[in-house]
Amino acid sequence: MKTILIPFFALLLSINSFAQKPDKEKIKALKVAHITEQLDLTAKEAQAFWPVYNANQEAHYKLRDNKVRNRLEELSRSESETIITETEAKELLEKISKIEETKYKTEKDYYQKLSSILSSTKILKLKFAEYSFRSKMIKEFKSRHKGEKPKK
Repeated sequence: MKTILIPFFALLLSINSFAQKPDKEKIKALKVAHITEQLDLTAKEAQAFWPVYNANQEAHYKLRDNKVRNRLEELSRSESETIITETEAKELLEKISKIEETKYKTEKDYYQKLSSILSSTKILKLKFAEYSFRSKMIKEFKSRHKGEKPKK
């Protein structure tokens, strides 16, 4: 039990030591430490797992289409529904559909690769570890920005 609690508290202390705008590399290192702790990988599993995991993360990063996201944010801030034509709306929906389809295919391939490296139980632990890390980061962000008024 102590061996589990020590890395957990070290992780929490590391998260607490972030500056106001945390460095992406620090977050990535914390995430790697968190996943490593949660999965309890053997040396052989870790050697095969991390390249596949990192490639998947890179693929997801590339799928984030900033043009589409920026356009959707622009539309959500707009008070008028007529700022986009029907043709533009169809094109935007088609781009979103293609991105979602590619995400699905990428995720399916990723799980197939992982299943040759890890047991199904460890793959589920991975999903939970990613979720719990994201939750911890959100809680940390909220606690740091508690009381601040939202920018308009």
